[in-house]
Amino acid sequence: MAEQYRPEFYAYYYKQWQDYSMAYHQHPSTEIMYMISGHCLIELQIEQDAQASNGSAPVQVQLKKGQFIMIDANVPHRLIVEGSSPCRMLNVEFGFAPSSLQLPSLFQMASEEEALAELLSQPQHYFVLSDPEEVYYVLKSLVLELDQQHRTGTMADLLFIQLLVRIARLWQDTQIHSTSQTEWYVKRSIQYIHQNYDRPIRVEHIASAVNVHPGYLHRIFKKHMNTTPTDYLTRLRMEKAVMLLGQTDIPIQEIADYIGVSSRQYFHLLFKKHTGQTPAEYRGNVVRYDRQYVEE
Repeated sequence: MAEQYRPEFYAYYYKQWQDYSMAYHQHPSTEIMYMISGHCLIELQIEQDAQASNGSAPVQVQLKKGQFIMIDANVPHRLIVEGSSPCRMLNVEFGFAPSSLQLPSLFQMASEEEALAELLSQPQHYFVLSDPEEVYYVLKSLVLELDQQHRTGTMADLLFIQLLVRIARLWQDTQIHSTSQTEWYVKRSIQYIHQNYDRPIRVEHIASAVNVHPGYLHRIFKKHMNTTPTDYLTRLRMEKAVMLLGQTDIPIQEIADYIGVSSRQYFHLLFKKHTGQTPAEYRGNVVRYDRQYVEE
């Protein structure tokens, strides 16, 4: 039987930094540094033949809100936060240790996930990814679980494998779309819209989530999707309204709140434009159809 391994967590913490320069250090664990707010500079000393021989400058990585860096074990690095603007980070350091528990092997599970298997087959000193908040939510859940269970437990193992899979899929997606950065921006914008349509969001919010200018996002979204971000959001909201009116008993006057439209009058106008019926007419027609179907 193949040897079993489970994750071992050496450190996990939130920290706000301001006007700070860290000394170079390294550790025998892999580190994830997630930027919650602000920005910072990460310097890494990468041991390559060319650099080792001529003493070239370290690699510098600018990390912004919504981005994270994963640094391999034993890679010297340091954090620099300049000026009066603080940055807030969530850090997790982990490795792997043999386990006698009869649990599915993490590496066996990884081999069944194409994106993760591909990532693990390409060792690298570090990589940086922009996160549409998928990684952050899992990372927060993992840290909370570790705090409560004192670094161990089945739930922590499951959250960790979910974290690796989400990072790997995000990494793979970035590789696939590296030749078309605009497509990547549009795809991430669509994901943000689907995750936030119930809130009063605007193009500025979507653009900020993917780190581009609102005007630029409007142009590339229209080019790739044949519609604007605003029209796409409106269409999605109306589709959700159709579902809620037809398949739930939520009062009509509350549907607008469920889909992120602040004005109920405006919701009625949008729905009539989208479907040709008022919300009440649509629900009435669905009810009559259902009754007719049952009677037949």
